[in-house]
Amino acid sequence: MALPSINPTTTNSWKKLEAHFKEVQHLKMKDLFVKDDGRADKFTISWEDFYVDFSKNRITDATFQYLLELADEVNLKEAIAQQFSGDIINETEGRAVLHTALRAPKSATVTVDGQNIIPEIHRVKEKIEGFTHEIVSGKRKGYTGKAFTHVVNIGIGGSDLGPAMVVDALQYYKNHLTTYFVSNVDGDHVNEVIKNLDPETTLFVVVSKTFTTQETLSNANTLKSWFLETATEADIAKHFVAVSTNLESVKNFGIDPNNIFPMWDWVGGRFSLWSAVGLTISLAVGYANYAQLLEGAHSMDVHFKNEDFKSNIPVVLALISVWYNNFFEAESEAVIPYSQYLNQFATYLQQGIMESNGKSIDRNGAPIDYQTGTLIWGEPGTNSQHAFFQLIHQGTKLIPADFIGFTKALHGNQDHQDKLMSNFLAQTEALLNGKTKEAVSAEGTKASIIPFKVFEGNKPTNTIFIDKLSPKSLGKLIAMYEHKIFVQGVIWNIFSYDQFGVELGKQLANKILKEFNTDAVNEHDGSTQNLLKHYKARK
Repeated sequence: MALPSINPTTTNSWKKLEAHFKEVQHLKMKDLFVKDDGRADKFTISWEDFYVDFSKNRITDATFQYLLELADEVNLKEAIAQQFSGDIINETEGRAVLHTALRAPKSATVTVDGQNIIPEIHRVKEKIEGFTHEIVSGKRKGYTGKAFTHVVNIGIGGSDLGPAMVVDALQYYKNHLTTYFVSNVDGDHVNEVIKNLDPETTLFVVVSKTFTTQETLSNANTLKSWFLETATEADIAKHFVAVSTNLESVKNFGIDPNNIFPMWDWVGGRFSLWSAVGLTISLAVGYANYAQLLEGAHSMDVHFKNEDFKSNIPVVLALISVWYNNFFEAESEAVIPYSQYLNQFATYLQQGIMESNGKSIDRNGAPIDYQTGTLIWGEPGTNSQHAFFQLIHQGTKLIPADFIGFTKALHGNQDHQDKLMSNFLAQTEALLNGKTKEAVSAEGTKASIIPFKVFEGNKPTNTIFIDKLSPKSLGKLIAMYEHKIFVQGVIWNIFSYDQFGVELGKQLANKILKEFNTDAVNEHDGSTQNLLKHYKARK
């Protein structure tokens, strides 16, 4: 069954929001707090170890009610049920969208083409668990009989960003294996990694659904050639494993068929870390922690699927984002995790959000005349406070921000944690209240300098407080943003799970590559023609 195809701008709730926006666009949030001393409690969701405060937003009770009505009018509840049940909601590619099934328990039933896919998913999990134990324990050894000490993940996009972010985020839980990620086709990337490797003790995980991705195969072949400088073709089977659907090409590469971990076409690359694409995560932190990651994501799935919209974390965050994107015309959102472990989190979300919802054609195949997608950016606090916070505080752009913080430090240094969290809380307060010229003047500031020290405030933030950064809480956090993406896509009436915009540049790159070493030149625009000549002359 197809997803509902409703142009949101034609709904009654959208029209209500347009009229309402004209009334409230200049409201000051701090005034709303003065008028309603229960505002913080009213606009807070407490769920398991998550505490989500969305009260520091430019919304009133009426705003929230109209946004909830919008969710109902676009048939969001029906769309959620369709996703979880395995309907072909990725219609342009004829696929179901079932990353949620990858973290479902054994007792679940999810049907694709008449088959329950859950038993197969758990067979692959068991294979990941067994393989992880053999590598981590040292039972499985390299071609000279030495235990593995290094793991290199070779992939790009979803085959790299998700696993790389999670391994970095869960560094506290890492075992003795040293993990590297090679993604960029830039040869300097792979060669810098090679400097740190010993062929006798390195395991290579090649992740490519089709086993045809240019960047991944180029890097895999470079690493294979380096490996064969000291090893034999027969040794490849002991040191290379693959996550792929293209069994024939994997075997031709020299990988043992027993060391192939399957993928499925109902999992999009940017949502695939929950599948065998997460093998490197399991190797890096141990299968028990990887299982906890999946369990956390499943908890958020259940919350998203069953919770009433008014207290449904992904739904609420998505609706607020639509409010800013489509009514305030805020084009970007900042994601600020107050944890150095999450230093790759915003980068990971960039792919998930911008690749999914960067669309200009609706589900009916018609051009869209309203904004979709949001630009996502961010860095950890407190580093970010010394970088781009100037723009958020005193710039001319409205930039809603998610602040993500943890009440407990993993290493237990309370002094550091208190300083970190004081900044975390202070920044959202400062963005809310700003600083008046009277307050600046009272500090004895020279009159001519006062305007430069005034902060307008009224800058919106969501505060996501989590007890501790654990594999389980990280799984919840990632799944929360995945579901936010889905809700926004449903509201904007777009297909969130194809990515045809990625393909055009790749196709042209293949044509240009052939021209580098031949006299043949395809027809290009004047600029590209000149640049091509310059490169060929100088390389």
